[in-house]
Amino acid sequence: MVAFVPGAVLSASALNTAFNSLTINAQTGTTYTLALTDAGGLVTLTNAAAITLTVPANATVAFPTGSQIGLMQTGAGQVTITPAGGVTVNAYGSATKLIGNGSLAVLVKTGTNTWQLAGGITA
Repeated sequence: MVAFVPGAVLSASALNTAFNSLTINAQTGTTYTLALTDAGGLVTLTNAAAITLTVPANATVAFPTGSQIGLMQTGAGQVTITPAGGVTVNAYGSATKLIGNGSLAVLVKTGTNTWQLAGGITA
């Protein structure tokens, strides 16, 4: 994600970068908690073992409502999306796992501690 600050010169190159590319955060461990810098980007999760991705409470990481975070499993270890205490992650059929290597999903913050998960997911 590109952040513009007061006084910065807005160029065509900066706009193209901001709107036509994602910041990729490559994670290789078996646990990861989303960070504010993940908003608007893609988190890739790669490990041979199972991976737990935690969606933090608003009091811990205050993502703006409407934030979107892409998720991609890029290894054999299945990714499970787990809400921190007080957080609700809604998904079709209560699915909270990415379906496998190469699968993509998106988390969208719809309320203070509420997120929607959609994409290549399974129960």
